[in-house]
Formats: sequence, C-alpha cells, structure tokens
Amino acid sequence: MQLIPTRIHGMLDYLVGALLVAAPWLFDFNRGGAETWVPVVLGAGAILYSLFTDYELGVVRTIPMPTHLALDVGSGILLALSPWLFGFADRVWQPHLIVGLIEIVTPLMTRRVPSDGHQRRVRARA
Repeated sequence: MQLIPTRIHGMLDYLVGALLVAAPWLFDFNRGGAETWVPVVLGAGAILYSLFTDYELGVVRTIPMPTHLALDVGSGILLALSPWLFGFADRVWQPHLIVGLIEIVTPLMTRRVPSDGHQRRVRARA
C-alpha cells in the first residue's frame, strides 16, 4: 500500500533527519555515548542521502528511490535496535525504538517512483 508520494516522503526525510540530529538535546539523552551519537549520525546520514536521491527534493539526484527506501529501512532497524545493541536500554530506549519503527514503516508506504511531472523534468534535462 504505497500511499505516501515521494514529495511528501522527501519532506519527512529532511524533517526526521533534523529531528534525529537534535533529539539528544531536545529529549535530554545527550550523555555523549551511543545513545547520543547513533541518532545524530543516522539523522545526518539521512539528510545526506536525501540530497542525493532522485526525487523531487533531491539536489544531485543520483540515488534511485528504491535504494533510498532500503537505506531508510536499514537505518530504522539500526535505530530501533540500538538501545540493546549498544547497551544503553537501561538509560533510554523509547525515542530510538519509536522513531526507528516509523523509519521502517514509512518507506513501505511510500511510492517507488516520483511524480510524472518530476520524471518529465529529469528526462528533459538529460
């Protein structure tokens, strides 16, 4: 069930990426360990690969949308499991698990191909 257009997904990419980078300070789990740096690195990575994704909000447009969605799922799995993988579940786990699960489900609901208008603009530039 692919309900989310790629344009909306792109907006979510940048929003969630920024939220992940800021989350340790916003939600007071900035202790300097893995609980802090896993979301920061994954958020920065999401922003970076979003800039390179071939969709409406991509800048360089070299990463195919299916690859981008696979990266989202992988990032979500790592984020969701990180409290137990890196041993900080006794201090904080809810934000990592909740956002990780959202990152897993959202790509499964996103269209694999950008809108027709985007495709025509990309072909016209080639």
